[in-house]
Amino acid sequence: MSNGLHNRVALITGAGAGIGQAAAIALASAGAAVGIHYHSTEAGARQTLREIEAFGGRAYLLPADLTVEAEANAVVDSLVQHASRLDILVNNAGSPVRMVRLEECPTDLWRRAFDVNVTSAFWVTRRAIPHLRESGHGSIINNLTMSIQTGGSGGAGPYAAAKGALQVMTRTLARELAPQVRVNAVMPGVIETRHHETYSTPAKMDDYRKQTPLGRNGRAEEVAEVVVFLASDAAKFMTGALLDVNGGRFLR
Repeated sequence: MSNGLHNRVALITGAGAGIGQAAAIALASAGAAVGIHYHSTEAGARQTLREIEAFGGRAYLLPADLTVEAEANAVVDSLVQHASRLDILVNNAGSPVRMVRLEECPTDLWRRAFDVNVTSAFWVTRRAIPHLRESGHGSIINNLTMSIQTGGSGGAGPYAAAKGALQVMTRTLARELAPQVRVNAVMPGVIETRHHETYSTPAKMDDYRKQTPLGRNGRAEEVAEVVVFLASDAAKFMTGALLDVNGGRFLR
């Protein structure tokens, strides 16, 4: 498969598990060298690296706590130092932190949700922009969530609100960085990853399958394929787009 990603360099945050891991492997399979950022998933990040190296791909491990500005900056700087350029940024890192209803949400948890899901992406993106502009075909892909459209149920309100801010950031950057850098987003539905092993019960996952027109939940690899598309020249006339990957569970 040719996606025009040969000789390009991609940074994927949160690439030690789930969608980030699948995106890193898919981008490497399409020819890109990849920076594998991780924080608490070192074993998973090393597995990502092994899989990429097994088919002859090139990748770099980049540990950092992205809620610390200096570390977020250092991730970008380190990858560019190793690979000499940056063409693609996938802001995937994020987490609900803890499930809680908005009326019961402590202020520190609210701030943490925004630090983890928005501020970290802002810092990484701001540092990456000069390199993406210089690339000539810079692309940013943000990982959002279907709950932006449906509301955060079951205590996911702080997470959904933070991802909603990232959605606005996506479209703002699409305007500000055009035409040198394209900025798009994926909006996954229920994807069977460790995220849902932590935050959803087996019964709830079964309910999600029944509620989805395609009759199943998604796989991380299916979201990764959309990420590769958005990063590639096949999407060169797309910016500011929000692509639903939810099996029809939410139809706009």
